[in-house]
Amino acid sequence: MRIVLIGPRGSGKTTIGALLADRMGWRFLDTDGVVEETEGISIPDIFTQRGEPAFRDAETAAIRSLPPDGVVVATGGGAVLRSSNVQALRAGSLTVFLDADSSVLAARTAGGTRPPLTGLSHAEETATVRTVRLPLYRGAADLCFNTGNIPPEMVVRQITEFMEERQSPAFCREFVAFLEQTRMERREWRTVEERLCGTAGMPLHGLYAVIGNPCLHSRSPELFTALFAACGVDGVYTRIEWPVLDDIMTAVRSAGLKGLSVTIPFKSDVMQYCDEITADAHSIGAVNTVVRCGDRVVGANTDWVGIRQPLAGVMAGHAVVFGAGGAARAAVYALQDLGMDVTVLNRTPERAQRIANHFGCEYGTPDAYDPEETDVIVNATPVGMEGREGTVLEANALRAHQTVFDLVYTPPETELLRNARHAGCRCIRGTEMFVHQAQEQMRLFTGVAAEAALIREILE
Repeated sequence: MRIVLIGPRGSGKTTIGALLADRMGWRFLDTDGVVEETEGISIPDIFTQRGEPAFRDAETAAIRSLPPDGVVVATGGGAVLRSSNVQALRAGSLTVFLDADSSVLAARTAGGTRPPLTGLSHAEETATVRTVRLPLYRGAADLCFNTGNIPPEMVVRQITEFMEERQSPAFCREFVAFLEQTRMERREWRTVEERLCGTAGMPLHGLYAVIGNPCLHSRSPELFTALFAACGVDGVYTRIEWPVLDDIMTAVRSAGLKGLSVTIPFKSDVMQYCDEITADAHSIGAVNTVVRCGDRVVGANTDWVGIRQPLAGVMAGHAVVFGAGGAARAAVYALQDLGMDVTVLNRTPERAQRIANHFGCEYGTPDAYDPEETDVIVNATPVGMEGREGTVLEANALRAHQTVFDLVYTPPETELLRNARHAGCRCIRGTEMFVHQAQEQMRLFTGVAAEAALIREILE
């Protein structure tokens, strides 16, 4: 194996990398140094003479040339911008994110020779670049340290202690004991036990799970296990169906939580366990993705991305959302992000009104639906799901100019979509939401952007 250090300029990657390599008895490599040696020109000159794209290409080539083991690697701050770089760096590696407050980073890099990337001041650029890249750093990292608070020697010691600790079977026993109490089949939790507590120790890239009550039906373990294998991520993804969220969070923390997919009924309650909530999740009022980086637990929402992406090519107009739960809130957020006027319709108008007041949109009961004035329809109710047959709209209430997106994905072809197809509408299956939200979740979990086509192939 090898250890890869990622993070912004000024975070201490070179200093800590050299110390760590000496401690491990390994070779130390800096990808910037590899680029300069290969290109025969300094990095500032590459930026000036050839431009940033040329440097990024040279950086990617340098990453691909790195030895697979026995080496500590310090990467450039922008290496994580290319998913292929992250995938190459993650394979067979423990990845460590070194960070510091923007003011510390700016002070450490002031007066440097690297050309600016924006027209902002040095301090403003440092803060802006760090903010943009932060989700990628967090996703790609197995360990995270704030080097503004910890001296280099302590960081090195904690990295080596972490590696030793992960080899101990005791690291996973509390978590496996908890899995035994859940409704998971013995065969399944024993498989998880083998991966977490086997002779090789805890997988390099940690533990992931979908949590909910119920969630044993979830296809997320099948999907992410396949994605991890395809993208070189050495992680374990399982599922935890249990009624008490505090018990779940205690168990996953004991085994070194890296990422959680959160489903019903925990999407709001899990927010209290997060140190930071992203702007989208805060606005929607729900978290479906949890990522841990060091001592910080970050809550995000990818449901709205799963709704927005399939609708991205639809011309802005008037959209109607049926429902008033968490999925409806994500749908309203996504539709407004696409520039659409939105009306929320629900049988209980008070619930629809709460969403409308929050997002500044219209509301009403299903009787207020006007097909001639509606361009986009999103079903965010469970109507049409297996075991809850029916439809929010009959065929005679649909028009050929409309786009109909049914968030129900079991079955893939609901009665609403059959009606919409018969009426000549553009139809979007609920599986597309699952594909695109999972794609974004994979990026937040690992820093790797899996192709939507690959996700669809796995799910077929």
